[in-house]
Amino acid sequence: MRSGGYEAGRGVLVTTRRTGTDAVCFRPPTPPVALLAPRPRPARVPLAPAQERMWQAARLGRSADWNVARAMRLRGAPVDVTALRAAIGHLVRRHEPLRTRYPVTEHGPVQVVADPAEVALDVAESGVTEAELGPAIAALARLPFDLATDLPLRARMYVLAPDDVVIALVVHHISVDGRSMGPLIRDLITAYLSCRAGTAPDWAPLPITYTDYTLWKHEQLGEFTDEWSRATHQLRYWANALAGRPALLDLPVREPSGPQADPATGALLPISFDARAHAGLLRLAQDGRASLFMVLQAAFAVAVGAFARSRDVTVATAVSGRDHRLLDDLVGNFSDDVLMRVRLDRAGDVDELVDQVRRVALAAYAHPDTPNPRLKRCLLQDATFPLFQATLILQRAETPRAATEPGAGLSITEVPTGVIRAKHDLEFGLTEHYDSHGAPAGIDGSFIYPTARFDEDTADRFVARFRAVVGLLADGYRGPLPPLLAASGRSRSLAPARRAVTVLV
Repeated sequence: MRSGGYEAGRGVLVTTRRTGTDAVCFRPPTPPVALLAPRPRPARVPLAPAQERMWQAARLGRSADWNVARAMRLRGAPVDVTALRAAIGHLVRRHEPLRTRYPVTEHGPVQVVADPAEVALDVAESGVTEAELGPAIAALARLPFDLATDLPLRARMYVLAPDDVVIALVVHHISVDGRSMGPLIRDLITAYLSCRAGTAPDWAPLPITYTDYTLWKHEQLGEFTDEWSRATHQLRYWANALAGRPALLDLPVREPSGPQADPATGALLPISFDARAHAGLLRLAQDGRASLFMVLQAAFAVAVGAFARSRDVTVATAVSGRDHRLLDDLVGNFSDDVLMRVRLDRAGDVDELVDQVRRVALAAYAHPDTPNPRLKRCLLQDATFPLFQATLILQRAETPRAATEPGAGLSITEVPTGVIRAKHDLEFGLTEHYDSHGAPAGIDGSFIYPTARFDEDTADRFVARFRAVVGLLADGYRGPLPPLLAASGRSRSLAPARRAVTVLV
């Protein structure tokens, strides 16, 4: 007879086989260590785990929701548009995901990398006025990609004057993540400066490609058909961790009226916490052997639970997936969502809540590779329900690097794209800042919500509730949870709210 379960605190599946009165424990064999290095190309390259949810969303007609738009303004000196167009060509040749298509085959979706010689990217150039610039970028950003046939990159040059040009890039999220923007923009500037000088960019060769990463990742995870594989272990963990949770949070959504609105049209509310609140949150994190993110995620879970009148809430965050130094300079999609089920009814006070979130977060980080579409098929819930409705992402502001000097009076600055897409009901994106001595300097960011589901007043109330919970924690509150769940006002530690910015796209 065989029985099994997870070894407490270890995340190890233990299977027990009983023979008479003896019990023998079997552990899954340790998989061989996969080496991240250049590999031979097989005939078929599957999607990386982080790509599957974007591919499924595009298949369901929501491709444009996952567009990532960036715009850079070059001015102060005549801009060589021919050199800029050539620089984009060098960028596409350097980074495979920018020239990868994702068709479906009899074996499922695959990655097909185009040969650089076969890529003919249309980088159109058009003259615009200052008033026309924002709408032009927004229109470019909302165009969907056909992932099976289109390259996942579009580029346009908007010429306001000979010495004032904006280059706009729109890339599908299946081919980039947030941390790709650093190397992508850096390589574009390097290539432009080289092309303007009449030379090829002199950058160090990339040690591996995104295809090498994909094959390495699949070798690490193994097959779902193998009961001892890491992929199966992670899927089993999530199926157990999420069993019995409320499938849908009862949020105070607005009643639909008039024509059906675009469900992803979003609005944004800026939010910030001052250095004093930042320091208070760090003290709580240190006392609880947790991170600042875990403390903020605990506050977020309380705010969501109070908003939805639920003591069992599932919130989410994104993990970078770049757990190897060779991935630092690659453009590609490595990030994925991990879920955290927080049982507010099982925490007696703040310390217990932070400890619970710490343990849940660490377990989630240890199981980051289960694609959302596959997990949804394993849960006893309506497949049309989302896996989660609330997400909070915290990143640390980078220490400013010495900027590449364009020379000849040319300046390169980022231009806001003015595009807000709300892929989830409640979404915070926060950044923590530190001064030159490493002291906390505050936290800022934004709250994004879909205008089809929430009006501005409801969104304001949710942000005020989150502010109040964070304020109480920063001020040293460590007592029972009911006062946190009832909090709804503004704390004196926090900056005042500003009104929402809505962009229709």
